[in-house]
Amino acid sequence: MAHAAPTMSRRQRPTSSVNVDHSSRNALIRALLLGLVYGVWAAQIQRQTGPVTVGNVFFGILCGVLFAAVMFALHEFGPRLMRELHATAYGVFAGVATGYLHSLTNSSILRSITVGLAVGAGVGLAAFYRYYTRED
Repeated sequence: MAHAAPTMSRRQRPTSSVNVDHSSRNALIRALLLGLVYGVWAAQIQRQTGPVTVGNVFFGILCGVLFAAVMFALHEFGPRLMRELHATAYGVFAGVATGYLHSLTNSSILRSITVGLAVGAGVGLAAFYRYYTRED
């Protein structure tokens, strides 16, 4: 009956270390691109239709680098956490990032907190659903 033994499909085969490095490189590229968008967006909001200055460019670069670093760190270290903490980390990150961008528009701090909490809760719930349904 050895000929009737099930074999591993291509999807179930263990991945090699090359694929892990490839995934990590893709995550780094994705984080850098989203960090670039976030930095440009933050610099544009802070500029408030004034001229582009060196300080404004530095502010955008700093925001983008910090955003990319935290996003990449969440990608690398997040899977080691329990699914609840992993989802909460992404929710907190999204809420803080959105609330900070909203605070640059000179609206009230209460409105920035409300927007950040709403976005963070939505992202956290979506991430929890994703991690819960795709658990090993």
